[in-house]
Amino acid sequence: MLLYMSNANREGRSMSLHSVSVAGVVVREDGRVLVIKRADNGAWEAPGGVLELDERPEEGACREVLEETGIEVKTERLTGVYKNMKRGVVALVFRCRPAGGEERTSDESVDVRWFTRAEVESHMVEAYAVRVLDALDAGVPQVRAHDGRRLFPADLAAGH
Repeated sequence: MLLYMSNANREGRSMSLHSVSVAGVVVREDGRVLVIKRADNGAWEAPGGVLELDERPEEGACREVLEETGIEVKTERLTGVYKNMKRGVVALVFRCRPAGGEERTSDESVDVRWFTRAEVESHMVEAYAVRVLDALDAGVPQVRAHDGRRLFPADLAAGH
């Protein structure tokens, strides 16, 4: 659920409002990553959702993964910041490692699986596959923009 606040600053000018979400790319020792098939749209994605007002981003990622998959995780590092330009959603994505639990579905997930890199590339839409691929690749956190399905051209030139 999103909370709406006044969008006027001190000078009375309108400020844009954004929603902040978090996601966890959970990587097993064998390199497979935890993904869910979303209940609302049937898309394969890394587990995640809206960050609560009173939680740190890392805590939110751990909570969302547990709620949607039954897997407890520990965050390792921030791997990217992604903005859906159409919806005004900014997502913080963390690479995580499994720390317990067992896979299960939830109200938000109709399937939970461990995908290979090739399965990520073939089953996920570009805007969400890149989050997983960025987490699998070593390096600095990426900053990317998309329209909900496709990366914007400048982000395509960055290598995915």
